[in-house]
Amino acid sequence: MKLFFSYLKGRRKVIGLFLLFAGIHIAVFCLYRLPAAAVAYPLGLCGLIGCVALTVDYWKVSRRHRTLAAIRSMTDIVAATLPEPESIPEADYQRILKLLAAEQSRGTDEMNRRYQETVDYYTVWAHQIKTPIASMRLHLQNEDSPLSRQLTSDLNRIEQYAEMVLVFLRLDSDSTDYVIREQPLDAIVREAVHKFAGEFIVRRLKLVYEPIDTRVVTDEKWLSFVVEQVLSNALKYTPSGTVTIRLEAPKTLCIQDTGIGIAPEDLPRVFEKGFTGCNGRSDKKASGIGLYLCRRICRNLGHSISVSSVPDGGTTVRIGLEQTRLEVE
Repeated sequence: MKLFFSYLKGRRKVIGLFLLFAGIHIAVFCLYRLPAAAVAYPLGLCGLIGCVALTVDYWKVSRRHRTLAAIRSMTDIVAATLPEPESIPEADYQRILKLLAAEQSRGTDEMNRRYQETVDYYTVWAHQIKTPIASMRLHLQNEDSPLSRQLTSDLNRIEQYAEMVLVFLRLDSDSTDYVIREQPLDAIVREAVHKFAGEFIVRRLKLVYEPIDTRVVTDEKWLSFVVEQVLSNALKYTPSGTVTIRLEAPKTLCIQDTGIGIAPEDLPRVFEKGFTGCNGRSDKKASGIGLYLCRRICRNLGHSISVSSVPDGGTTVRIGLEQTRLEVE
């Protein structure tokens, strides 16, 4: 109906001229006192022919409108699918559209090229930075002192941030390296805890870990990143106290800390990219990327992740691992 009224608005000059001419004929016939039937019949016939013409014209306009609406988002093939122009202005508009489409295509190609160069650069950088990290780790393995433990903890953070760069780049890649298999959850969690063992000791935090005797269908590498990121946040925002890892029914991994917690107004946005909240602004080091990546990964794996927290009372992160959408390889 909206299209019909728009069509009538576009043809208002033609319709107005017809009504004007009809009014002139009626006025002339009245002035000369001619029979009304003499003017009513030809006006009715002309009106009928005009309605038929308008109906046919509206059908053509409607069909062209549907064609243009269908190709509105297909800028790459717009030049080949535009209907034949029926007027000089329409031909001019089509030439402008084709020029704009070509310009947009060139801009898109250039943007994709630059994006790919950026991705390639940071991918190489992330891999190269792992070499000095591994070298420093080897040097620190032979020492056992408060300083070496602190340096090892800082080194783990650096390695984690480098891994976050790779994860961020891979998430939007056309190809993924997911390997979905049935995995022992206990082994994944223990490996993640082992990476932060030195930090637990340095910060004198208590770890309460209940062995998890269950298997889940997931990708070991990507789920490990999620668990490590959640543990990293728990350690970062827990000055003293306890970090508890347990399994809740049916298959929900629960990581709970007794840290500073999250403000109620920040909770709905903790998974947004770049959001740091009150804790991030006071810490000055938060990037607001970690939990965003965790949510993206969990969605890709068919898992769920949620956060509950009480200010100054700790934070609990639950990772739901029960799912049936993925098939075991």
